[in-house]
Amino acid sequence: MSYLQSLIHAHHAGHAAGITSVCCTNAHVLQAAMAVALQYGSPLLVEATSNQVDQFGGYTGMRPADFVAYVHQLADNAGFPAGRLILGGDHLGPNTWQHLPPNEAMAHARGLIAAYVAAGFGKIHLDCSMACAGDPFPLPDAVVAARSADLAAVAEQAAGQAGLPCPVYVIGTEVPVPGGEASLAGGIQVTRPDAAAATLAAHRAAFAERGLDAAWERVIALVVQPGVDFDHSTVRHYAPHEAAALSAFVLEHRGLVYEAHSTDYQTEEALHALVRGHFAILKVGPAATHALREAWFALAAIEDELVPVEQRSHLKAVLERTMLEQPRHWHKHYAGKPEEQAVLRRYALSDRSRYYWGEAPVQQALARLQGNLDELTLPLPLLSQYLPEQAERVNAGRLAPRAADLARHKVELVLARYARACHANSLPC
Repeated sequence: MSYLQSLIHAHHAGHAAGITSVCCTNAHVLQAAMAVALQYGSPLLVEATSNQVDQFGGYTGMRPADFVAYVHQLADNAGFPAGRLILGGDHLGPNTWQHLPPNEAMAHARGLIAAYVAAGFGKIHLDCSMACAGDPFPLPDAVVAARSADLAAVAEQAAGQAGLPCPVYVIGTEVPVPGGEASLAGGIQVTRPDAAAATLAAHRAAFAERGLDAAWERVIALVVQPGVDFDHSTVRHYAPHEAAALSAFVLEHRGLVYEAHSTDYQTEEALHALVRGHFAILKVGPAATHALREAWFALAAIEDELVPVEQRSHLKAVLERTMLEQPRHWHKHYAGKPEEQAVLRRYALSDRSRYYWGEAPVQQALARLQGNLDELTLPLPLLSQYLPEQAERVNAGRLAPRAADLARHKVELVLARYARACHANSLPC
């Protein structure tokens, strides 16, 4: 039995156990996640999305095997035990190829699933909820389930051919878009228990039709909408009473919990309540990169105080210029006047800037920022002004005043909220 399956069994036995899913490829975020997992003595679940990593390279340029090697190298550098790493694939299905007819999109999705499983990803989110060219919208549960079972069959075969354990699966039809960013203007509807029951029934039947009974036993979670989400400037916080019926429903299914997407920016109290409400897998992504962006901007402000203008990194200006030169990751998301878009590019909770930290000009500016600051003794008053929580730890001798350490610590504070929520009554790893 995998750690995730053990976690679900413990959860149903009355332990308020959960796990954080860090859905990110940024090295600083992953290093922060490893530091937090070491601090709390827990496994680390890291997930890549179908947009970030696919068999053609995704927007990161990494294929699944590349991502596995990348995360394991980070873990080795951090002294994080490889045996405590769990790798997952998020939104795996025809998402990237929705513009194609279903048969073509699903052919690509099969290649995607096979590549992920063969590379060693042990948790697979089967997401066929999106309509492809010519499909009805929204897709009926039966169609979503049939396509998901198709991909599960591919995953089972790929694991067998690679000599790897078969993965555990996450399913669901009420799936938030990758990266969150729902429009909260019309409100968020909590999934109804009857809708969750229909999804489960459709998937169970589709798996059975393909002879995937053993795979069905490894379906560990259902993606539903617990009433949480965020947009560019607003957060919809968890209200346990609104999801009470949904929380009660999953207790009827002993091997199953809920996976909550878009939990970014929830309060720690809300995260604890989500785990108690059987949303035992909490996904986080933009909140972590948003915290990292805040840290880099704060460090750039300190640089402006200490470094002559001609030697500065001009990080904010470089990032802005890069985003304007390559608008594909934000222009469909940020509406409004040019000055409003500029504010969103820099500060929005949806954090589309996270797509640009790997670009060469931004990387060069980051390297210069870190080099400039690491050559100096950073004055405590400036740290207190721009990074007050980190300044407290520096003052206590518990944090090195190096740029990268200061930035990662800001991310660690975000991820530690999740760790405490998931380990309030958890399992030994």
